[in-house]
Amino acid sequence: HSEIPIYSDLFRSIQSSITMVSITVPPEYGWVVLGAGIGPVITSMVLGGYVMKARKKYDVQYPNLYAVPKHHKNADEFNRVQRGHQNFLEGNDSYAIMTLLGGLKHPLVCAGGSVCFCVGSILYIKGYMDTNLDVKDARYKKGAAIKWVGFFTSLICTVKLGYSLITA
Repeated sequence: HSEIPIYSDLFRSIQSSITMVSITVPPEYGWVVLGAGIGPVITSMVLGGYVMKARKKYDVQYPNLYAVPKHHKNADEFNRVQRGHQNFLEGNDSYAIMTLLGGLKHPLVCAGGSVCFCVGSILYIKGYMDTNLDVKDARYKKGAAIKWVGFFTSLICTVKLGYSLITA
């Protein structure tokens, strides 16, 4: 029993040095939930629809994720569509996390950024799948750069949230 007071004193010492920070969820946060949760799901469904149409049009059967050049007649055409959707999937998880966090500090800004991210992702695939455009820069020829406005908006808002929590 003589050890218990020592641990008790240690616990009190640690407890007194911990600073608690509270986060208030702003009333506008519902827009963030829609922008980071629902918007990307709908966007993925739209992009997946393009892939399904291309799969049928270019006869690329499952389980092939991509068409194989020299095996599929229109491999490049299909792969451009598939790559446009894959690009969205690669960045969506980090985007959603940053938006949910950054939206705690700036909910309406992050909600607006969500519109840019989702619309920009659709414009990205529209440019990429246009075979009249050079593949090197086709992705951004139809306005897809606004996707990055949304992405970096959430990034900056998340940095600001992190800084405010550290300095609180």
